[in-house]
This record gives sequence, structure tokens and C-alpha cells, in this order.
Amino acid sequence: MKILLIHNRYRHPGGEDQVFRREAELLSSAGHKLLEYTRDNAEIEDGGILNKAHLAARTLWAWDSQRELRAILKAEKPDVAHFHNTFPLISPAAYHACWEFRVPVVQTLHNTRLLCPGGSSYRDGRICEECLGRIVPWPGVVHACYRGSLAQSAVVAGMLSLHRLAGTWRTKVGAYIVSTKFFRKKFIEAGLLPGRIFLKPHFVYADPELKPQRRSDYALFAGRLAAEKGIGTLLDAWKLLRRSIPLRIAGDGPDRKVLEAAAKEAGLSNILFEGWMSPEQLRGAMERAAFLIFPSQSSETFGLPIIEAFACGVPVIASRLGATMEIVESGKTGLHFHPGDAADLALKAEWLWTHKNEAEAMGRAARGEYEAKYTPERNYELLMNIYAAAFNQRACEAA
Repeated sequence: MKILLIHNRYRHPGGEDQVFRREAELLSSAGHKLLEYTRDNAEIEDGGILNKAHLAARTLWAWDSQRELRAILKAEKPDVAHFHNTFPLISPAAYHACWEFRVPVVQTLHNTRLLCPGGSSYRDGRICEECLGRIVPWPGVVHACYRGSLAQSAVVAGMLSLHRLAGTWRTKVGAYIVSTKFFRKKFIEAGLLPGRIFLKPHFVYADPELKPQRRSDYALFAGRLAAEKGIGTLLDAWKLLRRSIPLRIAGDGPDRKVLEAAAKEAGLSNILFEGWMSPEQLRGAMERAAFLIFPSQSSETFGLPIIEAFACGVPVIASRLGATMEIVESGKTGLHFHPGDAADLALKAEWLWTHKNEAEAMGRAARGEYEAKYTPERNYELLMNIYAAAFNQRACEAA
């Protein structure tokens, strides 16, 4: 099969970029011919009214990306086009190019951009669903949910409204991929057709294999350092601990300097900020962790670090939220705590740190979850079925 993979990279690499690369490696190893069309947000230059107006226009309809994709589609004739992120340099105009050449479209929904101009369903320290199901997501503009800017939020809301009214989301995409049942329900509430939304969780590409005698030296956080990820709650929890638990924080992001300063001011010498880690470095850190902490306060569509921990036989303490509750079973593969509740998180961290036998049992159960749900083999099977569904959908529409 000839597969065209399409992705707009972020300035700060994150989970979406990892999934894009892992799926490309998976498909290539299975013998498929891959074509890639990517843009990078590093292309965006800051400043200038004309430049901002240009970016706003292309967010609605990226004419240059559409033109370049048309050339690829005409020359290569792929069997399917699989989109990851289109915002902002590719835009939904790319779907129309695929439609013109009768190429089935699959879109992975990595975040809540179709539900929320900010893309996170998070505002003022809490989950927000005020824009869910609205043709015009005006609350996201009023509250400047995209980068704290009224103007930029209006552009994103305009893009969502334009393509809702044009029927782009309902007619130009043959199959959507979501990673949890919780968010499948949310996207249906937002108006996507249920028959086109398929469940496929992410996966860990290289099996780290469970070590017979695993050291447990510290707690670990892995992810982007931003407010909605709950790092503030994590630091507050560490201030409340009655015993010292070493904590390694792997990742980078906009709040890193502020968080490092806060940890230093609070005298939290048992916290080490590692910065960005390569996949190999992160796997090594996972393998020696007593447990992973996933303290997100926003509506995460998945939680890639969670299944990476599972693969290493590491239990997870996660926020009691829809998607994470679906992945982590409290008492079996980890523990839940109330989102934003530092005292509850501190209590759960101390319990897991001091109950080694129970933690090891949870780790074994977590490894079992990985083997049952999150292997490359299982993911490949699901992905091929989704491609087939998109192909059949396009064939019916063309008939």
C-alpha cells in the first residue's frame, strides 16, 4: 500500500510528533511505501501586521500547502492520506485536495482542537467545555483561549466555524482516529458522525522488555512543562511529603524556568529537572522509576508516558479524569488522585513509595496491559482496518 502521511510539526516537539514518527516506522517496517508531507511551525516568523494577517489567512485556507499536496497526489497517486496535525500551516484545505483526487482521508485526533480553539479544553485552572458542539465557538474568543490573544483566538474560531459550515469535518474525512472511548463520545457530542470515529490507542514501538530485577530509585514525571499538565500541583505535593522521595522531571516547555525557580525557592533539593530526553534516555529513566506521575489537569486525549511506563512494568499515579481513568485502573495498574489536589497526590505518592510489594504487583499488571493493548502488532492490525474503512467509505461516495 502507498500511504501519504501528513503532519504540521510543533516548535516544541511533543507526543503528536512522536506518534507521527512511530506510526511511520511501523508502516515502513511492514513493507508499505510511505510518502511524507510535513510543515514545521519554525517556519512562522514573529511580528508584523502583514505577516500576522498572512498567517491568519493561511490558517483558514493554506493555499500553498494545498498546491504542493495536489502535485504529490497527482504524481504519486497514494492509496490513503493519513493526517496527524494540520494546524496552522497545512489547514483543512488539504482535505479538499485529497477529495479532488479521490484519495481517502484519515485524521488522527491528537487534541481537542475541533472542540476548543485553545486545543486543550482547559481554562483558568479547570476543564472547560463551553465551546463543545457550538458552530461558532465564541467563548473561546471571548476568553482569548488561544495563546491569550483575542485576535489569534478569533482566527482559530473562524477556521473551525468556516469548515463546520462548509461540511469539511463531516464530508471530507472518511475516518477519524481517537485513542480513548471517553473522547470518542466527546467528538460525537461535537457533531462528528459516529460511524466515522474509530478507536485506536497509541503504542510503544520498541518493547523495552520487563527486567527480572528492576531498581526503583525515584518517582518520575515525563511531559511538557505547562500549567495544564499539573506540574504546579506536583511541586506543591512534594512540599507536603512527610518523607523525602527523589523526583526526576523529564521534559521542557514554556513554564520550565518558573517551575525550576519555584522548586529552588521551596528548598526542594530532591527534585531534578532533566530537560528534554531522547526516547532512549526516557526509556532508561522509566525502567528505574518506582512510579510515574501523570498529574494533568486538562482533558488529555491520551497519555503517551503512561503506556511507556506500562511497557517498563512501572505503575502510574494519574489524575482522576475521563481519559486517564480509562487507561489507568486504580488499585490494579496504579492509583488515581483528585486533579489539582496536592495533598491527595502526596498521600498517594507516599503510599506507593512505602508499599513496595503492592507497587511491584501493579507494575506487573501494567506490563500485562501493555502486552494486551499497546504493542506495535496490535496497533498495526487496528490501523489497517481503519484504512480499509476509509477506502470503502470513499468508494461508496464516488459511486
